[in-house]
Amino acid sequence: MEKGKWTFLSNHGRVFVYIAKNPQSTTEVISREVGLSQRGVQKIIAELAAAGYIVRRRQGRCNQYIIHPELPMRHRLERDHAVGDLLRALGCNIGGQ
Repeated sequence: MEKGKWTFLSNHGRVFVYIAKNPQSTTEVISREVGLSQRGVQKIIAELAAAGYIVRRRQGRCNQYIIHPELPMRHRLERDHAVGDLLRALGCNIGGQ
């Protein structure tokens, strides 16, 4: 992203949306697609998992991510909405989870 440019989603939001759309993606691919370092993506994934928004399931040498769309958004102004509302608004198909 260019210096001085801003976006509506935080890095956490961007990683969360990417995982919702691509639950079997690797941190390498996620980092490339969202424009963050692989270490940064790993940290965000660990924080999302610690907060209960995602669960990592090991499948052989890969991870599969399961999201919990029913959980509330974190900010006090947004807590009346589940994260699934945001994901659906951004085109994520979360009905099967």
